[in-house]
Amino acid sequence: MYKKPVIVFEGIEGSGKTFHSKFVCKYLRKKKIPFINLREPGGSNNSEKIRNLILNKKNNFDKFTDLLLYFASRSENMIKLRKEYKKKIIIIDRFVDSTIAYQHFGQGVDIKTINFINNQLLKNFKINLTFLNIVNIDNMILRLKKRKKLNRYDQFDINFYKRVQNGFLKIAKKNSKAYKIIDSNLSIKSNKKIILDTVQKLINVC
Repeated sequence: MYKKPVIVFEGIEGSGKTFHSKFVCKYLRKKKIPFINLREPGGSNNSEKIRNLILNKKNNFDKFTDLLLYFASRSENMIKLRKEYKKKIIIIDRFVDSTIAYQHFGQGVDIKTINFINNQLLKNFKINLTFLNIVNIDNMILRLKKRKKLNRYDQFDINFYKRVQNGFLKIAKKNSKAYKIIDSNLSIKSNKKIILDTVQKLINVC
């Protein structure tokens, strides 16, 4: 038997969070361990439609509109997540703390508003472990330049990303037992090992 935790990957653009979340999913698939994988914004059919609105470069939403669109996407995802909660391992690429880091620390939205809506959506849904992928700004810029297609959130000013990453670090400090910081400036190979070892211990699979 293995445990069925909720594992989240967080980090700013170019931090490697999506790469590592896919790596863990590949490992679980190889081990034939049932899991569900979602990304935010997006994930479910309706959430993907909302994702296209949020990330479209032609759109220029107010920060509160952005916030509500993210919550709309999460609301749709929670229908799917509640069905699988404690039945399968759940891997999520961005979740609750991204909203706090981007909308509160990045854009200045009131934290009480964010926490209130999050609590209404999540209720008893708990995150067991968050991998926070950090990256220096120079590496972030280099990695974004290599992308074939950039979305709206890939093109904010540098100070915005600094505020967001500092926000993530503040969140991690408050929740140190449930957070694992991954330095994405280091080698991918060493980070893969750290992540896989941590996941194996968490789900009790060797």
